[in-house]
Amino acid sequence: MSRIMIIAGEVSGDMHASGLVKATNQQRDGIEWFGIGGPLMRAEGVETAHDISEMAVMGFSEVVKRYPFFKAVFNEMLTLAVERRPEVVVLVDYPGFNLRLAAKLHELGIRVVYYICPQVWAWHRERIPKMAKIIDHLITIFPFEAQHFADTDLTVTYCGNPLVDEAAHALSLPTVALPWKKPKRVALLPGSRVHEIRRMLPGMWQTAARLEADNPDISFIVATPSEREIPLVREMMQGTKGPTHWEIVPSRTREVLRQADAAIVASGTATLETGLLRCPMVIVYKVHPFTYVLARLLVKIKHAGMVNIIAGREICPEFLQMAATPAAVANALTPLIDDTPQRQRMLHDLDEVIAVMGDGGASDKAAQVVLQELGA
Repeated sequence: MSRIMIIAGEVSGDMHASGLVKATNQQRDGIEWFGIGGPLMRAEGVETAHDISEMAVMGFSEVVKRYPFFKAVFNEMLTLAVERRPEVVVLVDYPGFNLRLAAKLHELGIRVVYYICPQVWAWHRERIPKMAKIIDHLITIFPFEAQHFADTDLTVTYCGNPLVDEAAHALSLPTVALPWKKPKRVALLPGSRVHEIRRMLPGMWQTAARLEADNPDISFIVATPSEREIPLVREMMQGTKGPTHWEIVPSRTREVLRQADAAIVASGTATLETGLLRCPMVIVYKVHPFTYVLARLLVKIKHAGMVNIIAGREICPEFLQMAATPAAVANALTPLIDDTPQRQRMLHDLDEVIAVMGDGGASDKAAQVVLQELGA
């Protein structure tokens, strides 16, 4: 019996980690998995000491408030590693917690595989040599990441992005009836975290009202990761002028994007998922003003949306902070809803990104790396 500790702290981490666990178990029997994760990981047989819902944080202030909890969980995981002595520990994204844990595990002589590279290529580049010292194998999911570790001795393997397979699977399924009210369809993706929804949704809602005023044949679906976000979404809609024809649809984001003519998407990985589903989009994002000023000083990349970062240019319009006005976003989205030259050009550019992301199989390839480190 081999033992692997695996730790994911967010919804996306639970999704990627569960795919890795499933693929690893298909390639080798008799692995005991334990650590921190969510329902998808548990469904694949991972024994979780804490759920991802306990690990979610909304910003620096909440991290400070919950420091005693995180410190206790951190120490608990170290104790668990000492007691159960896993042959390998797989750390999935969640760098604030996992990079510190990697350093301690390295001191204990336990092999560390890091899956989903922290965005050190965007900021915190000083972490690169530190990561090389405490990680045994880094698995990346974007083709440009490995080059940033070329001057280190860290073993880096690009395995592709799990979203490629997940998008392809979503497109292969029969379509599901969704509550669109009108023939023209726009998806609103305000994010998955509480602070994102609070900052993103009011502006999106006002943008939707503007779009509907100019086009009565349009309707909207607000896509949420689960039913848990619905009360907050409704709260954010109150007191803000919005459209008439709309619905909230939980847990079906890919199907919503598949059917939408266009989307307004909060910047991040969701922009890549939207692109892989060939849905034209406008990207928006807002953070606390202090965070934005700090980011302007520290971030070393030109674009915020992952789909634009991969493309190396702005193929989907980005509106950040004060630029994300309802008028500006509505003007940018309007030509993407109908069959226009702007829409066709964006679809062509999205197809180029899809080609760059490769043919899939990311979880299987990542599983091979884990088994290699396990000594299989």
